[in-house]
Amino acid sequence: MSNKSDIAKEALILADQALRDLELSEASLTSIALKSSRIARITGNFKMQKIMLYEAGGYPSELTGIPPEINTEIWQLAQRAGRIIKKKKDGAIEEYAETKSIEQLETEINTAKERLQVSQDADVSISSSNPYQVIPPVAGNLRERLSISNLISNTSKLIGQRRAFIYQYLSDTYYELRYSIATDDSFSRIRGIVDKNLSDLVPNALQKFSAISDNLESNNTEDWSNAVHSCRRVLQDLADSLYPAGNDVVKKIDGKDTTIKLGADAYINRIVAYCEENADSERFKEIVGSHMGFLGDRLDAVFKAAQKGSHADIVTREEADRYVVYTYMIVGDLMSLKLDSEK
Repeated sequence: MSNKSDIAKEALILADQALRDLELSEASLTSIALKSSRIARITGNFKMQKIMLYEAGGYPSELTGIPPEINTEIWQLAQRAGRIIKKKKDGAIEEYAETKSIEQLETEINTAKERLQVSQDADVSISSSNPYQVIPPVAGNLRERLSISNLISNTSKLIGQRRAFIYQYLSDTYYELRYSIATDDSFSRIRGIVDKNLSDLVPNALQKFSAISDNLESNNTEDWSNAVHSCRRVLQDLADSLYPAGNDVVKKIDGKDTTIKLGADAYINRIVAYCEENADSERFKEIVGSHMGFLGDRLDAVFKAAQKGSHADIVTREEADRYVVYTYMIVGDLMSLKLDSEK
């Protein structure tokens, strides 16, 4: 089974190919729409997957328009795709969805161009032996040609809009995937440092991170909270290893004596104290201290809420994801600091 990183890389390759096909006209717009549908499917954008399929094959409709039983969903998808057209009828503005497929629109243009060619007036010369006779002009196909020209113009405009819509989707997706992969690669490097060195300090930490990943895959909010609780336990175990609990200390902060708790429950303070005693860079101390303060306070808040049976502070999956990433980043910083101090 492919992981998220592999899926993102596959989608990025497809998006790059589709953009090239579109920019250099190396494939039909219909085939590019189908490739866009695949990109949307493998990235989990199921609404866009449907839209691209409808772009290629046409939106479900009847002679009277979009079927009432699926009117809302199909209408919303057509609206998102920019297929809603406004027309003035009997003094009122009416909206309708253009449901034809890209291929059908392209076929209509080609057929119209052939009709336009056929509708050209014949080169006819008429004369009379009577110099006083007025000869009326031969009736031509001007009206037909104007009608066909308007059809070609309007249909070309629709196809241009389809091309721009697909291009915008592919371009946005391409850059989103590039950013996502770059972020994943950066996180993977940090994770590599953590996975390689953390087990020496905290033997069960990697198993806890594995359990965290499993909890994040769940659709149960309680499991997301458990993932956050596990992050808290990992940091507590790491604090116990790097800076075991000890007596409180008094420090002057802003000219005032301040007691810094370093007991068993003060794992945040102990990690910050470890950084202060081992890091050469003041900036490093400030950054880690700031991150630890924010993350530790939030982890403790979620933990206390769960103890009280409150759901007010139970995190969403996205929030839990952030805390896991923050935890990995902080642990990675601490591992790097420890490795540097041992050189």
